[in-house]
Amino acid sequence: MTLPNQALVLFSGGQDSTTCLAWALSRYAKVETVGFDYGQRHAVEMTVRPAVLQKLRASSAEWDARLGEDHVVDLSLIAEISDTALTHDVEIAMQANGLPNTFVPGRNLLFMTVAATLAYRRGLDVLVGGMCETDFSGYPDCRDDSMKAMQVALNLGMATRLKIETPLMWIDKAATWDMARTLGGSDLVDLIRTDTHTCYLGERGALHDWGYGCGTCPACALRARGYRQFAGYAAT
Repeated sequence: MTLPNQALVLFSGGQDSTTCLAWALSRYAKVETVGFDYGQRHAVEMTVRPAVLQKLRASSAEWDARLGEDHVVDLSLIAEISDTALTHDVEIAMQANGLPNTFVPGRNLLFMTVAATLAYRRGLDVLVGGMCETDFSGYPDCRDDSMKAMQVALNLGMATRLKIETPLMWIDKAATWDMARTLGGSDLVDLIRTDTHTCYLGERGALHDWGYGCGTCPACALRARGYRQFAGYAAT
C-alpha cells in the first residue's frame, strides 16, 4: 500500500541505507535522500552514492517516479571535534567504556537533527534511517530508545509531526539481505552486493561474495556473515 506521507531517507550508499531506501520507495509516494560528508575515513561511500541511486531508478519505473532530489550536507565539523577510528587513521579497537572506537559520539543524533531541518524545509514528514540494535557494534545512538527520544525532541523543538522510521531496527543482517530480495528481487540483492559500500577502511579492491571490503573490520564481518547466512537460507 502506498502511503500519503513523503519521506527523507538518510542514504550513505551502504547496504543498510540502500535497503531502507528501497523500503521507503515501496511505501511512500515521494522519497528524497540525504547524505552526510563528515570527514569519514571511508569517504568512498560518498563516491558510490550517485551510481546506486541511478541504478535504483533504472530498476523500476515506479521507483524512478517516486525518487526525488538527493541532498549532500557538509558535516565535516564531526571529524574536527571527534577522535574516532571512523574519522582518523587509527587502528580499530575497543575502548575502556566498552564501546569500539568506531563509535562517533553524537553522529546519528546530529544526522537526524539536520535531516529533520531539511525535511521541514522540503515539506517531508517521515525520516527513514538504517539504525539497528540487533546486529550492530553497540552504538548507543542506534538504539530504538534513542530514536524514539529523538522523534519526541524534534517534534517538540520544531512544532512538527515528523515520524522516524527504522525498518532494520529489530532484524539481523541476514534478514536485511532477505528484505532486499523481497523488495527488489535478485537484482536488488546484486546491486547491493556489488555497488554499495560498508567497509570502515574504505577498501574496494577485491569483490567478495558479499561485496567489496577489507573483510576484517566490524562492518565487513557483519555484512559477510549476514550474506552467507542469507545465501544458506535461500538455497534451502
